[in-house]
Amino acid sequence: MTSGEAEVATGDGPAGRSRRLTSGPGTLLLWLYGVMVVGAVSRSVYQIATEFDRAPLAYSLSAVAGVVYGFITYTLVRGSEGARRAAQVCCAAELAGVLIVGTWTLIEPSAFPDATVWSKYGMGYVFIPVLLPVSALYWLRRSRDREPAPRD
Repeated sequence: MTSGEAEVATGDGPAGRSRRLTSGPGTLLLWLYGVMVVGAVSRSVYQIATEFDRAPLAYSLSAVAGVVYGFITYTLVRGSEGARRAAQVCCAAELAGVLIVGTWTLIEPSAFPDATVWSKYGMGYVFIPVLLPVSALYWLRRSRDREPAPRD
């Protein structure tokens, strides 16, 4: 690994094969998740510190979203095969969260006096919260499927 690039070690043997998880579209995903970490965490910290009693569920869900984004960012940077699997599970959970919270905010808006990161499927964030996990799941699967076959 050079220049801090994340690699995924696969295969048996001491050298193994490697495929950078943050190459190509992975770089964009890493950048977008990093931006979402900053946005969700800073928003939730401010709202929890200043007006938590107004919408505790919404602000707590935004904090959870920030933690999820942070973990996914970490796993993309880490890049091991175990990290790839953890990222896939976390992205699937993130997508489920976005769909559940997004639907909930449309069905019963009174439960959310203020918006969360995942409200209305991430409308306040240009729908990035619903598109990001889908894109990440696709990239994680595609980058794994495109790894070269082991040499004999």
